[in-house]
Amino acid sequence: MRAHYRAEGLDEEELADRPMDQFDRWFGEAARAAVRGLLYEPNAMVVSTADTEGRPSSRTVLMKGYDTRGFVFYTNYDSRKGRELAANPHVSLLFPWHPVARQVLVTGTARRTGREETAAYFRTRPHGSRLGAWASAQSTVIPSREVLETAYEDLGARYPEGEQVPVPPHWGGFRVTPHTVEFWQGRADRLHDRLRYTAAPDGTWRVDRLSP
Repeated sequence: MRAHYRAEGLDEEELADRPMDQFDRWFGEAARAAVRGLLYEPNAMVVSTADTEGRPSSRTVLMKGYDTRGFVFYTNYDSRKGRELAANPHVSLLFPWHPVARQVLVTGTARRTGREETAAYFRTRPHGSRLGAWASAQSTVIPSREVLETAYEDLGARYPEGEQVPVPPHWGGFRVTPHTVEFWQGRADRLHDRLRYTAAPDGTWRVDRLSP
């Protein structure tokens, strides 16, 4: 089970000065690949957290925005990742764009977004997804699927289609401010290109080439 990469390389001279600008370039290319059916959900990313004893956990979530400040996703704050980030804000992100032989790896710290920003995003979600944010006590044990579906149906009766659904107080966004951002380009013979940005105290970024 081994893929042979034939992609062109990634040179230091090609990189943007700042990692979020470089991410914008690659994400745009990934999104275009998705339109052509070559890549599925380019905004899907693996979020890895750790508890206060250093025990890690990972899950796939959808990035819902990015800008010069970092990457944004939304979740239930009472979920496992929400509780772990409250105790330990250090986090890593992985964008696994395997069909185009690329990955982006991020380390950074996560902070909650403001309630106004959360509410603005919540209003853009489909009606069913807004109900789901209330119905699911994420990461908790439930006795059956029926319990979840009953809670969802009750909420649907309370907030029918077209009715404004309030933002749950336990639900919101996290913004991950990057400390390092690595751009991984698959190459032949496993001699991959790995270029990593590292934040400096003065706000600039250092770029290092890593051995594959």
